[in-house]
Amino acid sequence: MIPPSSKRVAVRVWTLANSYRFINPPIRYYSVGSAFEESRPLKRRQFHDYFVTHLPSSSLHPDPRGPITPFHKLPRSASVPHTGETSHSPASFQPAAQRETTVVRIPLRSAKHHFGASSARGTRPANEDTYQAGVIDIPAFAKRPPASLTIRRPGAKGSPPPPEGRGAETARGDPQVFYFGIFDGHGGAECSTFLKERLHEYIQNATAEFELESSLKKRDPNEHSHDLLPIIQGGNRERIGDLEKDLVHGWRSLVGGYFKRFMPAHFSYYGNGPKETDQSIRDTKEENSGITIEEVMEYAFLRADLDFVTAQAAKSEDDIIKADLPLNQDDVLYGPSHLGSLKIGGKKRFKGGSTGSTAMISTPTPTPFWHPAAPSSLLVSHVGDTRIILCSTATGEAIPLTSNHHPSSPIESNRLRRYAATFVTDSFGEERMSGLANTRAFGDIHSKRMGVSAEPEVRRIEMGAAEYSFLVLTTAE
Repeated sequence: MIPPSSKRVAVRVWTLANSYRFINPPIRYYSVGSAFEESRPLKRRQFHDYFVTHLPSSSLHPDPRGPITPFHKLPRSASVPHTGETSHSPASFQPAAQRETTVVRIPLRSAKHHFGASSARGTRPANEDTYQAGVIDIPAFAKRPPASLTIRRPGAKGSPPPPEGRGAETARGDPQVFYFGIFDGHGGAECSTFLKERLHEYIQNATAEFELESSLKKRDPNEHSHDLLPIIQGGNRERIGDLEKDLVHGWRSLVGGYFKRFMPAHFSYYGNGPKETDQSIRDTKEENSGITIEEVMEYAFLRADLDFVTAQAAKSEDDIIKADLPLNQDDVLYGPSHLGSLKIGGKKRFKGGSTGSTAMISTPTPTPFWHPAAPSSLLVSHVGDTRIILCSTATGEAIPLTSNHHPSSPIESNRLRRYAATFVTDSFGEERMSGLANTRAFGDIHSKRMGVSAEPEVRRIEMGAAEYSFLVLTTAE
C-alpha cells in the first residue's frame, strides 16, 4: 500500500514557450551512454540528453568587427530580443551570412524555459521513480505540412536566413524527435531504472529492425493518405511479420496463461488465431504494405518487457553458489551473453515492476515544437497509472491523455476476469488483483500469467501552432 504522501516524480515540458528566447544558455558537448550492453547484434543508436539548435553568433561571443558601443548595451526598456531578423541593428554590425547563426548543443535538462522536473520521496528511504528526457534517433512520424507552410531550406534562392530557434536536422535529414519518459517503480527501482536507461534504445532498435521510413518522405507521387490517420510509413513488411511472430511465440512459450491467446492490438501478425483469417485484415495489409509508429511502440514495449522478465526468470536466486557468482560470469571478452542469461538488475530475482508513460514529439520542419509557429505530432504510449496531461493555451484547461489501468476500469476487468482468481477491494476502496493496483506494468513476473502485461495504450495528438502551453508527465501518489 502506498500512502498518499509518498514518492512522486513530475516532469513538465513547455510546448508553446512565450519564454521561447533565453539569454546565454549553458553550452556543453557530451552525450549519454547506456549502462547495459546490447543483447542483439544491432548497431547502437544515438540518444542525447541535449538538443541541437541555431543561435546568433553574437549571443555566444562578441563580434570583433562590431561598433565600439554595441547596441546590446542599451537600457533594458530599449532592448529587443533575438528573432532572427537583424533590421534593428546597425548596418556596420551585420555579420557575414555564414556567421549569422551557430549550431550549438544545449542540455535539455538545463534549458529551464523548455523543461523542468520535480521529485519527492516522501517518507521512503529512496525514490523508486525515474524519468528520462532527450532526443531520440528515429525517423520522423509527423504529418507532412501543406506546401504553403513548408519552410524553405537555408541557402535556397530567395529564402531568408535561419531564425534563432530553428533546430538542426539529424543525419538522415529529418527534424529531431524529442523523447520524454516517466516510470513509477514498485517493489524496488530495478525495473524503473532499466526502463529509464534502456526503453528508448528498444524504440530506436525497433525502427531499425522494421526499416521504418520517415513520414515526411513521399512514397508515391499520387499518394494523399498522409492527411489521414493513422499515418502509414514505409517498412520491411516481411521482416516485421517475422519479428512479431517471434515475439508472440516468446511470450507464449515463456509465460503462457494469458499470452496463449495473446493478440497485440497494433500487430499485423496474429498467430493462428481467428484474426489471421479475417479478410479485412488481409486486405488492409496488402493495401497499406507499410507500418505505423503505433505498431513500432507496441513492439518495443513488449520486447523490453519480455527481455526484463526473461532475465529475472533466468536468475537462480535459490542457488547460493550461483547467486554469489559474478554477474558477467557467462560473458566472453566483455561481450554480452545470450538472451537467456541477460543480466538486468541485481544478483537476486526482482519480483517487482514499474509502470511507465512516454511522450514523443515530431515536427514536420526543423523548427522545434516549442516555437509559437510550429505544428507538431505528439505520440503518447502509456502502461499503468502514470499520467500525461496537456494544458490548453486558450482556456488553460488540463486535458488528460492517459487513463489508469486498474481493475476498476471496465476494459481492464473484462480483459482479465477470465484469468484472475479474484478482485479484492482494499481499505481505500480501490480494487486490486493479487495485491496489485495496476493491471498493466513492466515486470511483476508472478502476475504475468494472469495478464499483467506491458501492452501500451497508444494515442496520437496533432498539436497546432501554439495550441498547448505545456505538457506534464507525473507518477501517481
